[in-house]
Amino acid sequence: MSVHREIFHVETSGRGTYDVTPRVREAVGTSGVGDGLATLFVHHTSASLIVNENADPDVRRDLDAFLTRLVPDGDALYRHTDEGPDDMSAHVRSVLTATSLGLPIAFGQLDLGTWQSVYLFEHRTSAHRRKLSVTVLG
Repeated sequence: MSVHREIFHVETSGRGTYDVTPRVREAVGTSGVGDGLATLFVHHTSASLIVNENADPDVRRDLDAFLTRLVPDGDALYRHTDEGPDDMSAHVRSVLTATSLGLPIAFGQLDLGTWQSVYLFEHRTSAHRRKLSVTVLG
């Protein structure tokens, strides 16, 4: 079994989704693994990872709108507001989605469905530099 690990950063401009599929594909290609698993991890508590629709950006906008309704910024329920009204809501959104993903590799390629891409989901309203790691096993 071989193990290959890469770290990369994503500069966000605030809340929303950022396609990281090309970076994950690159790591898989560099690994030389034919069949296996790629694990993607985001090293933050106010951002997350999702696999979602890549054809219509309205899907990701609607998901963000749903989370905004479900987990509003500045809710009086929150006690943790050290970094502003979007601080605790970002943590809740991260818990409701995922901080790591297991992605299949087949025939040396990331094995996603036709309409699937991998996204970093930034939950804070301001820009951040997010650290992600990809570990490829095979």
